[in-house]
Amino acid sequence: MKPIYSFIVLFCLLLASCNSATTLQKYFVENTENKNFVALDVSPSILNVDKTKLSVEQTKALQSFDKMNVLAFKINDKNKAQFEIERAKINAILKDEKYQQLMKFGSGKEGASISYVGSDDHINEFVLYANKKDVGFAVVRFLGKDMNPTNIMTMISVLKSSNIDVEQLKPLQELLKK
Repeated sequence: MKPIYSFIVLFCLLLASCNSATTLQKYFVENTENKNFVALDVSPSILNVDKTKLSVEQTKALQSFDKMNVLAFKINDKNKAQFEIERAKINAILKDEKYQQLMKFGSGKEGASISYVGSDDHINEFVLYANKKDVGFAVVRFLGKDMNPTNIMTMISVLKSSNIDVEQLKPLQELLKK
């Protein structure tokens, strides 16, 4: 009879260790097909940079970047209540201690924030969240390996010299037109 008790204790511990809290990744997956959202995955190829002209630091920064996920909610007359619900969900997710806030602009109802996941020198994800009550909100996840704030600043210099492939951004352009 002892093995059954051991199994039950082990099973209970396993259940207790499962985290049912929604993560940003889970939120993206759940809302990808939602008609109120526009979801977009962007690869580093969007930059169209001549890698032979990059400095060592720029090459390292580019290599640390894997992809970017965008999820945008455009508000209209029919989905204002849903906007408030979804905005509250995003705010709750970003309050989790794993998201370390770097900066915040504006107020709780309108503004933007930048957060990251990981340690200072080994960042796996940067999160940009912007919302405006009469437009909607967007959450952008910059995913990579061992990113750091210096890499992000270096990536900005790479962006300035890139020839961005706007075809990958068509869904966002369509959202802004509506």
